[in-house]
Amino acid sequence: MIVPSRGWHFIDWQELWRYRDLFYFLVMRGMKVRYAQSVLGVGWAVVQPVFTMVIFTVVFGTVAKVSSDGAPYAVFSYVALVPWTYFSNALTDASGSLVKNSNLISKVYFPRLIMPLSGVAGKLIDFAIAMTLVAGLMVWYRITPTPWVGVTPFLVFLVILTAAGMGSLLAALAVQYRDVNYGIGFAVQMLMFASPVVYPVSLLPERLRLVYALNPMSGVIEGFRAAYLGTQPMPWDMLAVGAGSALAIAVLGVTYFRRMERNFSDVA
Repeated sequence: MIVPSRGWHFIDWQELWRYRDLFYFLVMRGMKVRYAQSVLGVGWAVVQPVFTMVIFTVVFGTVAKVSSDGAPYAVFSYVALVPWTYFSNALTDASGSLVKNSNLISKVYFPRLIMPLSGVAGKLIDFAIAMTLVAGLMVWYRITPTPWVGVTPFLVFLVILTAAGMGSLLAALAVQYRDVNYGIGFAVQMLMFASPVVYPVSLLPERLRLVYALNPMSGVIEGFRAAYLGTQPMPWDMLAVGAGSALAIAVLGVTYFRRMERNFSDVA
């Protein structure tokens, strides 16, 4: 017998594991839908950050002459755009996952958390493809990565944690308040300029550095630049604050999602 959850609950890992085949199916379906009958196919995973890099290089690197901490602005911006593009796309997919699959939710039981999590996981493939161009740019500009490239899995984990937490929270809110879906694009754009995508953290006053790090993507982006370009020392202080913030976001998002889960089939 299926009994709706009551109260505030966190993740039921055993239940998620039992439905791993559905999780895999949703991830693969998302990929096929994105690239079906597409000329470039998975090449679109590179097109988005590359074109954005070109625009940012012209506008911010050439015209506005924004500092890039001594690195060529093209690679400076691209190394930031790869994790940011993954985060923004994962967040957008996760936030709309319940509304897009409302028919499935109302007919079949499965742990609803699979929906936003599959949206976050599906974009990892795009991230991996886009990362291959980082190596090409570094060879072109003759940049040697630092030993801190080994920290990359931790940085990616922070992005996943943040996207999953925010995506779960927004997905639950979007079921009852459809305005959320309309506001996601605008919110993501604003959040990009609140993250060091087009500028370095070194431009900020030192006293605001840790406050700025409450946005987990700030430490992640600076961490990528420190690891691959060596523009600054690895920002461990920002990463520590960002990790705590990402964990808080994940706990809040998933807990609220689980709290509202029993109502999804009624209003989706």
